[in-house]
Amino acid sequence: MIKNKYLILRRFTQISLMVLYFGANAWGWNLIVGNLSSSLILGVIPMSDPYAVLQMFAAGALITVDIFIGAIIVLFFYGIIGGRIFCSWVCPINLVTDAANYTRRKFGFNQIQKKQPASRNMRYWVLVISLIISFLMGITAFEFISPISMVHRGIIFGLGFGVAAIVVIFLFDLFVLKNGWCGHICPLGGFYSLVGKYSLIRVKHEEEKCTLCMKCKEVCPENQVLFMVGKSTEQVLSGECTNCARCIEVCDDDALNFSLRDFIAKKK
Repeated sequence: MIKNKYLILRRFTQISLMVLYFGANAWGWNLIVGNLSSSLILGVIPMSDPYAVLQMFAAGALITVDIFIGAIIVLFFYGIIGGRIFCSWVCPINLVTDAANYTRRKFGFNQIQKKQPASRNMRYWVLVISLIISFLMGITAFEFISPISMVHRGIIFGLGFGVAAIVVIFLFDLFVLKNGWCGHICPLGGFYSLVGKYSLIRVKHEEEKCTLCMKCKEVCPENQVLFMVGKSTEQVLSGECTNCARCIEVCDDDALNFSLRDFIAKKK
């Protein structure tokens, strides 16, 4: 078994998507045209960021049929697979925050900052505030300043301000707040946490195999979702789990693996 197979698959997915978007702009490829906010697959299937569409609706913009259908398709996909799989398998900012998190562990910064000075609920407040500002000012508030959009459009059309966004987020996550952007501030992550609350693909922890090494909690960007580690056998049901599989890869005890959601066990 390849030790880092999920990491390799994640990077392959992220980079492949960026290459396809870039190729559409640079060489006229027709596989996927547009950007993460609005795309067209094979010139037929529309894809729209539902959070961006929600901001557009709040701002009073006219939502066309293709944009609405695209948002429904994306909502359905992430609602079934797992909302925050976008954060770990698609979003280009993930490469930046992963690099910052790796550097933190490599140089022992995690031991210096024992207590996180901010609440993870902040992202939900940012989500609500962005919709309020969109309504009051008639603009898509988060899209207007989103580093995700800056970086992704920068990759497609030329980096520009995307470089500044990469540097700022990397330094913020490295020196100020562990998993600061993705784990505490990003409203898109908060939105997909809500979307994926009842998704099917879940990480499962088996208590009888666990030796309490806690490697999983050290690498997990949302380690609060692993509260059951060493305590009980159950699935990670929080929508805040990104299904990144870091915990699975570092677990030498095979106590963590992907599984399908057990609705019957949940009901019991």
